Amino acid sequence: MPDVRSVTTGFWVGTGSRDERAGEVGASHFLEHLLFKGTPTRTARAIAESVDAVGGDMNAFTTKEYTAFYVRLLAEHLDLGLDVLCDIMWSPALRPDEVDAERQVILEEILMHGDEPADLVYERFAAALFPGHPLGREVLGTQDSVVSMGPGDVRRFFGEHYRPANMVVAAAGAVDHDAVAVGIETRFAGEAGGAPPRRLPPDADGERSVVVPRATEQAHLVVGARAPDRHDPDRWALAALDHALGGGVSSRLFQEIRERRGLAYSVYSDRVAYEDTGSLAVYVGTTPSRVRDVLDLIEVELDRLVKDGITGRELELAKGHLRAETLLALEDSAARMSRIGRSLLLHHEVLTVDELLARIDAVTVDQVGAAARRVLGAPRTVVVLGPFEETDFATDS
Repeated sequence: MPDVRSVTTGFWVGTGSRDERAGEVGASHFLEHLLFKGTPTRTARAIAESVDAVGGDMNAFTTKEYTAFYVRLLAEHLDLGLDVLCDIMWSPALRPDEVDAERQVILEEILMHGDEPADLVYERFAAALFPGHPLGREVLGTQDSVVSMGPGDVRRFFGEHYRPANMVVAAAGAVDHDAVAVGIETRFAGEAGGAPPRRLPPDADGERSVVVPRATEQAHLVVGARAPDRHDPDRWALAALDHALGGGVSSRLFQEIRERRGLAYSVYSDRVAYEDTGSLAVYVGTTPSRVRDVLDLIEVELDRLVKDGITGRELELAKGHLRAETLLALEDSAARMSRIGRSLLLHHEVLTVDELLARIDAVTVDQVGAAARRVLGAPRTVVVLGPFEETDFATDS
């Protein structure tokens, strides 16, 4: 990116919470925290001060299928960024006292998460959609699993998954590819080999209706169904369907539920794609006395999409949004690093911008209609969190 002065570098590890076995639940997220706690030659404070001193930004995040660590700096400080990232990725100290200290931080994070009903309803939705499967677990783990996890458990998980064959390194900005490649190679200090985790798709059907009693001011509602995986040819049509349904201010649900009827402040749809399955869901926060009305409106709109698909105008709006979203992300080094890192790790290729735009432009109204019938025509899962009894909504679809 010749017109910028920054560079963002990231390590993408192809392991997330769905890859944790019994006794490891929460290990991916635990490691996300612990890798910043220090190495044999750097303390956590030294790492933080070195990045702060040059005005950089360093962070990480954990998902159900991968974990990412990144640093964004001025291009002149690339070597510092590589030094820090390579050190924490290949040689974390994982000292027992630091494991215990960070355990308390994560327990606080779990408590904070439990106090966010909009987050909690999505957690319960995943558990209901993928019952008994790791995709239905919360990324953070549970209080019990985090308390019981010792330094040896974390170190074994790190040794199994944090290996080169299960990683991608991506960089974007004012940077030279060969210089980054040499910089990574000369700093490599880990064990060679490794392999991506082996995964099994969910087999049990999802639950139809779940009520989570909670003394909240709002009712939080999620309605959704399983959707195709991230490799499915329908994924481009599903992106258009998601936008038309609840992905923008012109979407059906936003216009009907918020603008026309004033029944909610927050209403949107969300599409998630995993290696072997996915989901398409609608979220609404509304007054408890109105939740049944809102649920009926959602069901009517989903049924309409199954029956009639979307209009040509809706497809035009969706394509315009997706094009702009793709192009605007190219202006930021962190967003571009994320695009190429995620693409290579999850799809084993990085499409050019022109190829991406061509895939979007090729979507037809008929393809979106077929995707709507395929996904929204299947059994749906409804999860409601709020001041209700567990038997409420038991007969709702």
